[in-house]
Amino acid sequence: MKLKIGVASRLYSDPGGDAREIERLGYDYFAAGEHVAFNVPASNSFISLAAAAGATTRIRLINAVAQVPVYPAALLAKLSAALDVASAGRFELGVGVGGEYPDEYEACGVPVRERGARTDEALEVITRLLREDDVSFAGRFNRMQGITIDPKPVQTPLPLWVSGRKDVAMRRAARRGSGWLPYMYTPEMVQRSLETIAAQRSAELPPIEAGLLIWGAVHSDAATARQMVAASLQRTYDQDFNRFVDAYCFAGTPEQVISQLTRHVAVGVRTIILSFACPEPQVNASRSLFTEHVLPALRAL
Repeated sequence: MKLKIGVASRLYSDPGGDAREIERLGYDYFAAGEHVAFNVPASNSFISLAAAAGATTRIRLINAVAQVPVYPAALLAKLSAALDVASAGRFELGVGVGGEYPDEYEACGVPVRERGARTDEALEVITRLLREDDVSFAGRFNRMQGITIDPKPVQTPLPLWVSGRKDVAMRRAARRGSGWLPYMYTPEMVQRSLETIAAQRSAELPPIEAGLLIWGAVHSDAATARQMVAASLQRTYDQDFNRFVDAYCFAGTPEQVISQLTRHVAVGVRTIILSFACPEPQVNASRSLFTEHVLPALRAL
């Protein structure tokens, strides 16, 4: 299977222009993350991807990731169907439970301790609404009677990527996902997670697609790249990331980054979503180095 590579947006004020440029550079995916409120500025993935849909014609669009618990399940299904229709079938739904910033859940009236259970139930509801008419459901968090989402997505089924780090996320991917999109994972962790998902996945379902969401930076000086990643993620997550960069991120010269990402490809990753963790003035420079030197090498694998 061809390796697919995407880039997460960093231009909150012009996601359409950012997507158009990422498409021009030859990437496969334009990704967008989201938070209601966070340690750093954050957008909403559906707003960013809708702008991208109108500005592009080829590139695939993916949430990296939508925070399922803060949405009513029927609304999340409607947003997904509408975006797939508006993009002529280029949308892929990426989902996660979030939780890094509990205050945003309180602001949305969602107890953070319920986010896993809410996500599990929501995915069942969303899956049905995207495929069926006259859906009725009576659960712990969702109740509906005879609801139809119209129009349905162009794609049947709509690709569903499950993100996370823990065993419960793997079980969620095994049951509901078409793809697994972990983050902050070493190659060894990716390999073990794919084995775990395969062991839990029904034989009636196709094998899970293996992806990876990874932060990093490319620079002619490896130490500078590493420092940028550590500093950027420290601001984002409000914790010291120096001890995590080497294990979970890509950081270094183009040659070093090729080697780092090749290790993930070797254990089965076939979709890589990059998030450039640099100061804003350095994002374009890092992305340019990646595009010129790293992308062709990965395409050749």
